[in-house]
Amino acid sequence: MRLNELKDNEGATRPRKRVGRGTGSGLGKTSGKGHKGQKARSGVAINGFEGGQMPIYRRLPKRGFNNHNFTKRFNVVNIGRLQAAIDAGKVDASKAIDEAVLRAAGLAGDAKDGVRLLAKGELTSKLEISVAAASKAAVAAVEKAGGSITTRIAAKAEENAAE
Repeated sequence: MRLNELKDNEGATRPRKRVGRGTGSGLGKTSGKGHKGQKARSGVAINGFEGGQMPIYRRLPKRGFNNHNFTKRFNVVNIGRLQAAIDAGKVDASKAIDEAVLRAAGLAGDAKDGVRLLAKGELTSKLEISVAAASKAAVAAVEKAGGSITTRIAAKAEENAAE
């Protein structure tokens, strides 16, 4: 095989649709957009419009209330990224790791409501971590590697069990 013999597989590329090139092309005049009207114009997206029928978001009753004053907004850090930072020398595994260390290493952004540790990735280092919250799988992964983890905010399951 030579460079001048390379070509795409049959049917891998299709010619682009050339609209507005005369009525004989089949896509002339209105360019496949029909006649006038809102949808013939550019930038139209009529989300939720059901052709005059009452839209589903108006047919269904409003239920409940989510008070966003009480929702927690965490910076998410996966243990895989934490391990990569340790391997790169950005984080010292022998010292205790808290939110300030994670922020300094570039793993977490602004404070919001703190850092939440999640279990995506592999952790091999023995760590002592202190964060706002952590998933059950992340806690299990840290303890499996021989480390310990402390959280400021209790898990929802523990809160519900206490009630």
